[in-house]
Amino acid sequence: MLSLLWTLIVGGIIGWIAGAILGKDVPFGIIGNIVVGFIGAWLGGLVLGNLGPDIGGFAIIPAIIGAVIFVFLLSLVLRGMRKAS
Repeated sequence: MLSLLWTLIVGGIIGWIAGAILGKDVPFGIIGNIVVGFIGAWLGGLVLGNLGPDIGGFAIIPAIIGAVIFVFLLSLVLRGMRKAS
């Protein structure tokens, strides 16, 4: 149970860092940050593997890089949706 909580906290922090790097707010607040952290960790793991330190089940460097990529792509999609409507 504690490991799940730790994983959620680290995922949220990774999502928050990615949003802060790009200066973008992640939609849906804390839940959005956690989701971005998880997707970013998966994406970064695909691109870079398990590079760097591992905290809470996440390889930190690839997770942050993957989350930054995901937040950037998400902001492009959301901007396109706003222009279309």
